[in-house]
Amino acid sequence: MKFTIDSTTEHIQSTGGIALAGKIAEKIGFNFSDDESKHQLVHPEILRTIYGLFIQGRSSFEEITLFRYEPFFKKAFDLSYVPAAETVRLYLERIAEGKDSILQRISECNVNLLNMTRITPVEVSGRKYIPVDVDVSPLDNSKSHKEGVSRTYKGHDGYAPIFSYIGAEGYMLDCELREGKQHCQKNTPEYLVRNIEKLQKLHLDNSVLFRLDGGNDAADTIRVLAGSGHYFLIKRNLRKEPREYWLDTAKAEGTITCNNDRKTVYTGIHTGRTPASDETLPEMDIVFQITERYVGKDGTKLLFPEIDVETFWTNLFETPEHVIELYHAHGTSEQFHSELKSDMGIERLPSGKFAVNAVLLHIAMIAFNALRFIGQTSLSFHTELPYEHKVIRKRLRKVIDDLIRVGCKIVYHSREWWIKLWDRDPWLPVFSRLYETFCDL
Repeated sequence: MKFTIDSTTEHIQSTGGIALAGKIAEKIGFNFSDDESKHQLVHPEILRTIYGLFIQGRSSFEEITLFRYEPFFKKAFDLSYVPAAETVRLYLERIAEGKDSILQRISECNVNLLNMTRITPVEVSGRKYIPVDVDVSPLDNSKSHKEGVSRTYKGHDGYAPIFSYIGAEGYMLDCELREGKQHCQKNTPEYLVRNIEKLQKLHLDNSVLFRLDGGNDAADTIRVLAGSGHYFLIKRNLRKEPREYWLDTAKAEGTITCNNDRKTVYTGIHTGRTPASDETLPEMDIVFQITERYVGKDGTKLLFPEIDVETFWTNLFETPEHVIELYHAHGTSEQFHSELKSDMGIERLPSGKFAVNAVLLHIAMIAFNALRFIGQTSLSFHTELPYEHKVIRKRLRKVIDDLIRVGCKIVYHSREWWIKLWDRDPWLPVFSRLYETFCDL
């Protein structure tokens, strides 16, 4: 069949879902419309324009050209004008000169957004914890000469930002752009203090559990978390501790949880140890899982057994098996990194200035959480969904495809703007309920 290509004067829009994102931005104060002088921003259109691009999975300044003369884009994000790419670059550099104040303002908007969401805890034996997963995830900016780009631990040139995700859904609590060569522990205690301050502003009904990798096994980190009143779970860095020592300890103090001709697994709790031999810190429990392997991964029998050691600092009052299970669930944060970098395209930050990219990463955090909020809210409309979902979290790429890239007709009539979807669009009922829900927030 051969189609005939023609044009129309009707206002057809392929991204009707930006109206949902625009309404969220309005409700959380991201339009910067307050009257407090300390929050006045000379060019708020710049930040909202970038937000509008990130919501669609676009991350290039040049793509702003697609929306320069698009009235629906301007109305959706309450813009007095849509700036040119060159204007965005120029004014972002000016905005970044007061980076600390603008990052603080964006963080306040993020707290407002998180307080609108439902943050789901993880459950262990009837006890519930709100997980906060803190992790570094390098951004590959190879073959660029951007400020702050350097060799990361992944073996490529880029940045090494740190992220915090809260809840089983994986909302982003905070982020911080870092140079690629920066060690993951550097400035992390200060970063955790800011995280704890943000948690105090959230309406949480359950205890908080911080989970961190072995790169953050340091006395300063543990001191901050131990004094916060929250639970924590940190993988220990063995450093120079002999694996044989832990095997002997496991045989003396642990319980065999698996025993066959391939391996023997011991789990247990080792008490009376002080982190980093720092006498200012109290003695803490070490949960361990020691595996003695007799057969290699290729099936070859080993002349001498291999010893795998996993140990964790924690103040949880849970069984070793539950503590280890909780830590392994920390690996889910890798999926959140992937959604930010792949689904939203936030891998190669567009500016050559470090301060500008730091602001852009925070705007990406707002867009990330807005998309997550749209996706999770849509999952709650069970009867309106076009097909059955058996997931607890809707991936951001699916949110963009299903609910942001919605084809519609835009009509301005009788001083009112109308978004008209096809009456047989399978996502029409969900879209309508989402917009009504966000208007009532």
